[in-house]
Amino acid sequence: MTELPSPPQEIALAPMTEAHAQDVLAIYQQGIDEGDATFETAAPAWGEFDASRLPDHRYVALDRRRQVVGWTAVSRVSARPAYAGVVEHSVYVSPAARGAGVGRTLLEALIASTEKAGIWTIQAGVFPENTASLALHGSVGFRVLGRRERVGRHHGVWRDVLLVERRSPVVT
Repeated sequence: MTELPSPPQEIALAPMTEAHAQDVLAIYQQGIDEGDATFETAAPAWGEFDASRLPDHRYVALDRRRQVVGWTAVSRVSARPAYAGVVEHSVYVSPAARGAGVGRTLLEALIASTEKAGIWTIQAGVFPENTASLALHGSVGFRVLGRRERVGRHHGVWRDVLLVERRSPVVT
């Protein structure tokens, strides 16, 4: 099992399971509702969510009451063998838990897990307006590779997305 980094005081990390489904999807929906997290308009059912994320690289952050306050997970970028070491990730933190190091702790756990598995690139698309997410990603070694202009419509408005990426210095 991957050794996880030490979380902030009163936050515990755990592998995401179906027991966390309701809370994970509620936090996802909160991020969707805020409007700057994703093109999605509704969180999927757990079965769809579960099937689309790699089981070995998803975590929840639990507060002292053992309530889920954040999560991270990855999906394959491509089924082609050349892309076996490239994943796209998501990280979401409950509004009440933001600013306490939860997002950073989740991303550090994700980085440790993916590096141990030989994954060399973690990427994501982030709306430029989501400055908190961009700062979080920058704090753990992600860099902005570029802007995809008008890549998709969100509530009838064309939106740009910044492609952020972290390359593992460990995996060769």
